[in-house]
Amino acid sequence: MRSKELTDLMKTVREKHPLVHHITNYVTVNDCANITICAGGAPVMADAPEEVAEMAAVAGALVLNIGTLNAAQVDSMILAGTMANERQIPVILDPVGAGATRFRTETVQRLLDELKIAVLKGNAGEIGVLAGAAGKVRGVDSHGLAGDVAGIAKDYAKSARLVVSVSGATDIISDGKRTLLVENGHPLMGSISGTGCMAASVTGVFCAACEDPFKASVAALAAFGLAGERAAVGARGPLSFKVALFDELAGLTPAAFARGARITKV
Repeated sequence: MRSKELTDLMKTVREKHPLVHHITNYVTVNDCANITICAGGAPVMADAPEEVAEMAAVAGALVLNIGTLNAAQVDSMILAGTMANERQIPVILDPVGAGATRFRTETVQRLLDELKIAVLKGNAGEIGVLAGAAGKVRGVDSHGLAGDVAGIAKDYAKSARLVVSVSGATDIISDGKRTLLVENGHPLMGSISGTGCMAASVTGVFCAACEDPFKASVAALAAFGLAGERAAVGARGPLSFKVALFDELAGLTPAAFARGARITKV
């Protein structure tokens, strides 16, 4: 992506201040809300079946996260996702722990079958499981994916007709035709819980402000990773890093973003 595209996209995000509806997990819900604000969006966390369709009807994007999954939550996701599809707003699915249990894996597949998902954002293990490439997951953590991860992401994105966003030391984003690598980030991002969930929230913010979910996903992970790099500079450990992560994303200017983003083609 060109520097001007990155600059313009971040400006649009900040100007639109899009509402992002989350049905997410209770471990990281507050972090996801705050990172949404820091990215330039407005969060709403609503999962009651009585209101999710109504909430999705006024949002700019919908983020679904199965981190603390239960049957009632699945029903709410289907209701909200159906409304989001009717309104043609992007749905971002974070398949947390897919492959760890049958319930999680089957739920993700149901969501993929019944809803139009714009972006599937997961770690390598989760994406590998869903792509049938023998990804390894323990609990909610990735334990690797053998083979060409970029190639697997590209093939799965093409067959599933969505954007696949694989978070890791180097992020991989593909829509089946275009594949880019985001090299921003820092090892401290793996020292706190919820960075993957937060990355999905930032993706939701950018998708709500951009008609191209591929470019939005690339820009979101680059911005989040760059904030992580900047936060690590003065961090004494995981907790001070986490606080700085929010500060750095909130203070990231479009110009600094365009200068610092490290995006390459495969």
